[in-house]
Amino acid sequence: MSPTDPNARRVFVLDTNVLMHDPAAFFRFKEHDIHVPMVVLEELDAAKKGMSEASRNARQASRFLDELMTGASKAEIDAGLQLSGILIEGNGQEVKPGRLFFETRVLPGSLPDSLPGNLPDNSILATALTLQKANVDAAVTLVSKDINLRIKAAILGVHAEDYYNDRALDDVDLLFSGVDVVEDDFWESHSKNMDSWKEEGRTFYRVSGPRVESWHTNQLLHQEKDDAFEAVVREIDDGFAKIELTRDFRNEKNAVWGIQARNREQNFAFNLLMDPEIDLITMVGAAGTGKTLLSLAAGLTQTLEENRYVEIIMTRVTVPLGEDIGFLPGTEEEKMEPWMGALMDNLEVLTRSDEGGDWGRAATNDLLRSRIKIRSLNFMRGRTFLNRYIIIDEAQNLTSKQMKALITRAGPGTKVICLGNVAQIDTPYLTETTSGLTYVVHRFKNWRHSGHITLMRGERSRLADFASDNL
Repeated sequence: MSPTDPNARRVFVLDTNVLMHDPAAFFRFKEHDIHVPMVVLEELDAAKKGMSEASRNARQASRFLDELMTGASKAEIDAGLQLSGILIEGNGQEVKPGRLFFETRVLPGSLPDSLPGNLPDNSILATALTLQKANVDAAVTLVSKDINLRIKAAILGVHAEDYYNDRALDDVDLLFSGVDVVEDDFWESHSKNMDSWKEEGRTFYRVSGPRVESWHTNQLLHQEKDDAFEAVVREIDDGFAKIELTRDFRNEKNAVWGIQARNREQNFAFNLLMDPEIDLITMVGAAGTGKTLLSLAAGLTQTLEENRYVEIIMTRVTVPLGEDIGFLPGTEEEKMEPWMGALMDNLEVLTRSDEGGDWGRAATNDLLRSRIKIRSLNFMRGRTFLNRYIIIDEAQNLTSKQMKALITRAGPGTKVICLGNVAQIDTPYLTETTSGLTYVVHRFKNWRHSGHITLMRGERSRLADFASDNL
């Protein structure tokens, strides 16, 4: 039976990496049955030791299994454990969840001689092949995040899929950009019942029209031809939108810690970063678009000049680009120092003043370093940050659960800025659509205290821009 048939009874075989990625995967397959090969339990047991995210997930998956098996007899286990609860479909129809089966008997060898069954992946393949022969009325699917296992399954005629449940989007091209280009006749088509007023030096409009329904709070609006019109959507209510003209940070008098915006997206980023009503900001962009520089400049201004925050905290996931260089000596901050080259490079730009000479620059660097703390993600659990300006760099390498753990550390008065480039993911099993950064952008796009911007144009150097476009 074809797995693409919507009326087919489906049976799923789970690989270990699926449970180590999402320990609640048992409950994600609606009314369909799930089979867990014995080798998967062995791999979960081997992976449970350690403090990594994968080890924690392995332990949680084992706890879920323990809860499901509590009080179950051997006969009930052989017949399949009922996954508890009643599912409500989109049409309101109740559906009973499927059953969880284990490999309770020795399976006959069904793999070709070229694939010995003593390897974990091949044992999982053997289970899938045996189930395929035993369930001729069902479509058997192997679910794995391991590309090579899915390739081997396809060669042997077993339908295999990636684990899709944690995808925030079907395609990264659908990721919210934070920007909407309005038509040249925008004012004509949205001027009915329009109001305009000034409030504390800021200009507001209340408009209605066909585009309002597609807007999100704190989204940038601009016209392609008219560079003068740049606005932010502040509120959407009952078919009306309250929009505010942006502040121009490209003007030297509005420079933030000596940094001026060089393009429209950077200007909008400064509008979000300097807004005390915005608690969470996500910035996505390729290398050289200014994500870290803009975030640091805004953080220093609000920490040292406006005293809005006590200090700046910068962190990032420690995934090496090349081979790991081993353990590093020193304190937490000293161990994180090599990972924070971006911070040092940008501080160099922000302190390049000729005033005071070398001594003045050294004194400025010492002052800034005293207000910027480098922290490791490993020690974030259980903490609460009050009135802090938190920068999470390389956020595309974090899972959705890690992003949740970090963002929920924020206490009153704290602003969190998540920076990353979803095209440069180094974490195994994470993709553009399953990255924690993509997840946060998608989930927060309708919250009035969050903002997102995709930086498009590189401003690092002409060499970097050419390399980014052509290599």
